[in-house]
Amino acid sequence: MHKPTISRRIFVIFNTVLLTAITLLGIIPFIHLLSVSLSSNTAAMAGEVKLWPVGFNFDAYRYLGEKVEFFRSLGVSVERVVLGTAVNMFLCFVTAYPLSKAVDQFKYRTVYVWFFAITMFFGGGLIPTYIIVKNTGLIDSIWALILPGALNVWNMVLMLNFFRTIPRELDEAATIDGAGHWRILWRIYLPVSLPSIATIGLFTIVGHWNSWFDGILYLNSPEKYPLQTYLSTLIMSINSQMTSVSIEQIKAMENLSEKTLQTAQIFMGALPIMVVYPFLQKYFVKGMTVGSVKE
Repeated sequence: MHKPTISRRIFVIFNTVLLTAITLLGIIPFIHLLSVSLSSNTAAMAGEVKLWPVGFNFDAYRYLGEKVEFFRSLGVSVERVVLGTAVNMFLCFVTAYPLSKAVDQFKYRTVYVWFFAITMFFGGGLIPTYIIVKNTGLIDSIWALILPGALNVWNMVLMLNFFRTIPRELDEAATIDGAGHWRILWRIYLPVSLPSIATIGLFTIVGHWNSWFDGILYLNSPEKYPLQTYLSTLIMSINSQMTSVSIEQIKAMENLSEKTLQTAQIFMGALPIMVVYPFLQKYFVKGMTVGSVKE
């Protein structure tokens, strides 16, 4: 064990301080959101809340949690994440696998790659997309939130590049043993691609969970709204509700304001992802960097 030099000690201290500051920059905004959502209406509107609640109360969360619509929309979001992630990942696998082959194995590979690449830069627009969804009978169904974006080309490209790092000899050995493409994909490629799968799976889960505009666009029934769509419409309706509520309801909502409800909904919307991310973080880093260095 050698004694660290002065320059090494300075570097370690500077690196520790810098990384701690960056970490705090990411954590402090969420602490502030939580503090505002747990504060009184007066303190929140006056800007008195910093990193600790002022006039501590759970009224904003109680207001959200006591509504049946909240739990119903939460169930819709969970359903969307499960179905959407399954569909997205399946299409990503079955598209990336053949496109990862060399030209001598897949003759028209380049044509298909360009076909998918063009869709990353050019789109039909909002109105044509809505017309297609309507004419296919998907309006006001959970599939309207899933099928229009069922294949994310960017995620497919990430998976394709990961598949190309797998030695070709594994493919050839499995073919000699009589394995077909489906078995090679599910028994060889996917088991060794867990870092990439975890990375793309995290992207997909976050995308489905945070999406809200397509719910407003394609769903006509409010009871079918996912959580983010429901929360985005909640604030817009709170002011109109205040004109028709009873005195008891007004008294119960005296500590509520647009700001406390907004911060509560933002925090609750981000909470599931913050819980899931630490478990996938190690795969996330490896999946993003794998294949970046070529021999």
